[in-house]
Amino acid sequence: MLLIVAGGALACQTGATAPTPAREAHESMAPFEATTDRYGLPTGRYRVDSGRVGRAETFSDVLDEHGVAYQTVLDLANAARPAFDVTDLQAGRPYRVYVNPWLHQPRYLAYQIDALRYVVFDLQHPDRTHVATRSVRHQWATVSGTVEGSLYGTVVEKGGHPLIALRLSEVFAWQIDFFRLRAGDSFRLVYEARSVAGEAVQPGDIVAAHVQHRGDDYYAFRFETGAGDAEYFNRRGESLRRQLLKAPLQYSRISSGYTSRRYHPVLKEYRPHRGVDYAAPRGTPVRSVGDGRVQRAGYKGPNGNYVKIRHNGTYTSGYLHLSRISVTSGDRVQQGETIGYVGSTGRSTGPHLDYRLWKHGTPVNPVTLELPPSQPVPLQHRDAFRETVQALRPRLDEASVFARAPSESGPQWTTPLVPGGPQLANR
Repeated sequence: MLLIVAGGALACQTGATAPTPAREAHESMAPFEATTDRYGLPTGRYRVDSGRVGRAETFSDVLDEHGVAYQTVLDLANAARPAFDVTDLQAGRPYRVYVNPWLHQPRYLAYQIDALRYVVFDLQHPDRTHVATRSVRHQWATVSGTVEGSLYGTVVEKGGHPLIALRLSEVFAWQIDFFRLRAGDSFRLVYEARSVAGEAVQPGDIVAAHVQHRGDDYYAFRFETGAGDAEYFNRRGESLRRQLLKAPLQYSRISSGYTSRRYHPVLKEYRPHRGVDYAAPRGTPVRSVGDGRVQRAGYKGPNGNYVKIRHNGTYTSGYLHLSRISVTSGDRVQQGETIGYVGSTGRSTGPHLDYRLWKHGTPVNPVTLELPPSQPVPLQHRDAFRETVQALRPRLDEASVFARAPSESGPQWTTPLVPGGPQLANR
């Protein structure tokens, strides 16, 4: 009897201080539920196996290594569509497999689609598979410099994202031939910088820019006219968009200009050259300089693979020596659309594009041709546009308004992204 009483007393004392099995299980899970990774999954509850997609490795291959049934693989693939197609897995992209350490069974597969998006495959409940986007931090940043070699190299050297150089050339595509930049030309621009978890990702649009080229000043301000579509305008509210692009290539150099007397490298004689030669690597995309209809697309003797586009009743453009053509006669094309690729077909000594432009059927020099602008800022938005210019001009003209931010990739200037009303295009 004494042993029974003593045992009961001990049991009562122990039960008063120690948690019950249910309570113990609940408390042990609490911290795991609170600890989640970048994909929103509780890492503390699983063994996480990290990997990267191998060359020629498929979605089925990745899951087969963890013993996932083929029918489950099909169910997961169907559940992810149309947001993500598992055939789009890219070699080198990271993924994680979350394995139950007690049952040794995989529970989730998380795949990083790109810097912003990821997909979580639920291996037990495929219908819960989902694609999500990581939180993005937005801020305005500025980069400036004086060109010594190339625009691309200068932008990167000064801490700007590589895409910024390309976008700057697109903003001023109708005003500046960036193949003709020379040492001493300078630029300063404000753009939308984006980061995820402290890591820089692809930047947004250029908000404002100032380029000094061959002694002239060029300004651009991104502005929404009310319909949700944004365009770039100069300080006077005139559109920077012209009827035709200044050049059919984004990056290259002029190897031979428009002239009435040029020594032909193949024929070994002097003759007129009614076009502009752009030296560029084989396979470089060639874009149409304007909207229009393809008049000819095919091989034409010395011209090699050749595309001719009629833009309107005034202008027609031609693209010679292409390695291959991506349009056919009669096609409608848009300004900036790829119509072929640089090559060396026909009478040519090396990869380049011979670009021709005709005005009313007469050859003209596309480099020196002045084109009329598109529509200016609508009258009802002029006041809002002036306010936008007044707010952004100091950011382009005075370096002191920016706070220097340390960066491992080089100099970078940052300032908070602040809203400026519905007309300020800051997305």
